[in-house]
Amino acid sequence: MPEWVVAMFMIGLVLVVRDMAKTVFEARRSRREVAVYDNHPQKVRMERYADSFQSLADTFYRMPRKREHLTRDQVEQILDGQREKLCERCPKASWCWEQYYHLTTQQCMEILEAFASGDEQQQDLAKSDWISHCLSGARFLELLYTEYAKVRQNMIWNNKLIENRLAVAEQLNEVARIMNSTAQDIYSLNSVPEELEEKVKKKLRRNGVIVQKMWLQEKPQEHLQIYMTMRAKKGCQMTLHRIAELLSELCDARMVAVRDGAAVLNQELQTVLFMEDTGFQVLHGSARVTKDDESISGDNYGCIYEDGRFILCLSDGMGSGLDANRESETVVELFEQFLRSGFSRETAARMINSALVLQRGDGMFSTVDLCSIDLYSGVCSFLKAGAAATFIRRDTWVESIVSTSLAAGLMQQMDFDTASRKLYDGDYLIMVTDGVLDALEFGREEEVMKELILEISAQEPKEFARKLLEHVLRLGGYRAKDDMTVLAARIWRK
Repeated sequence: MPEWVVAMFMIGLVLVVRDMAKTVFEARRSRREVAVYDNHPQKVRMERYADSFQSLADTFYRMPRKREHLTRDQVEQILDGQREKLCERCPKASWCWEQYYHLTTQQCMEILEAFASGDEQQQDLAKSDWISHCLSGARFLELLYTEYAKVRQNMIWNNKLIENRLAVAEQLNEVARIMNSTAQDIYSLNSVPEELEEKVKKKLRRNGVIVQKMWLQEKPQEHLQIYMTMRAKKGCQMTLHRIAELLSELCDARMVAVRDGAAVLNQELQTVLFMEDTGFQVLHGSARVTKDDESISGDNYGCIYEDGRFILCLSDGMGSGLDANRESETVVELFEQFLRSGFSRETAARMINSALVLQRGDGMFSTVDLCSIDLYSGVCSFLKAGAAATFIRRDTWVESIVSTSLAAGLMQQMDFDTASRKLYDGDYLIMVTDGVLDALEFGREEEVMKELILEISAQEPKEFARKLLEHVLRLGGYRAKDDMTVLAARIWRK
């Protein structure tokens, strides 16, 4: 066999062994890093904190629940007080409270039930039956109602305290959930594969950028995320946009820089997150009309772009005017803050609802209407609490997403409606407040709205929203009986 063939064979064998060894060492290093992250002392400590908050929340949940009716002990206590105040001096006391004790007690229970029901006819019947055989019937019923009102008022206040306690328990429960989620996210960074790291460092060094460290964010079912700590060489400046283009060539994926502040790299070390670019983009616009005789709208909305998602939030405060505006503004601002901090929509909704419940002494509640568009897949997720219908228009077809749940702040346990739909290139998303639908034909509000949406030919979302609101006002006789807000968005493929 020629010597050059043997040499080539040996070189090939060495290269194969080298690649196999590198693969084995990479796998071992990855397993070691996973083990380190799973048992990281700070991660373990945060998980223990989360367990503590969860245990504290559980203690609140195990406490007595709200009561809608008086207990048997409370009723007996009321009747004992009646006997001491009025019946002890009555010649028929032994007949009522000894010989026919069960019958007397049953009649008193029926009277108390009538008081609780608020049914005047039922009350009159129970009272007349009692007065017919009681020597001091009118006085007895007067004292009975006074004592009942006191006990019932105490029960109402206790229920309010219980409701506030459960709201705090919801907050603690969500804090525990957030801490557990954060513990997983913080320590989900792994080293970038050695081969890719070397290629990136060499390519950027040739373009005047020194990369000190790279990390890969390992999140199941999410898109590529790479953190890089880097600086520009002395005398060089490089835009983050250009660095993203160079990184895209090596990763076989279109990458973009995610960062607040300057878009140019200087000589100071900076850590920047680069994410895989989205496949869709969204433009939005709005149109608003304030209720007649009011100077400020009770509706508020906000738009957020975060981690490849475009989120629209619309809230309608109770009533109209300044107070309603403050309520809905609080809901929108809290949603924006929670969502920008990385909380899920459901977690944000529960946290905000419990906060509103704690303030409900002032009658604070607002509708919640949230649309979250995944700009990678085009899937839109809806979360609604007491909100009006949302509409999706595609060519000559319109679909409505409705809600049957109550507004946020009304109930301690928030019951929101959720749904999801796939959006395609050119689709419109139209969100409205109750005032818009209430201006349309009663009983056919959604059908009429769909017809109006199909009539509009405007391409730009702001113009679309303006024309739609004009059509609604025309049908309503150009009178705004409530605040009206139309929020329109259109999705395009990049």
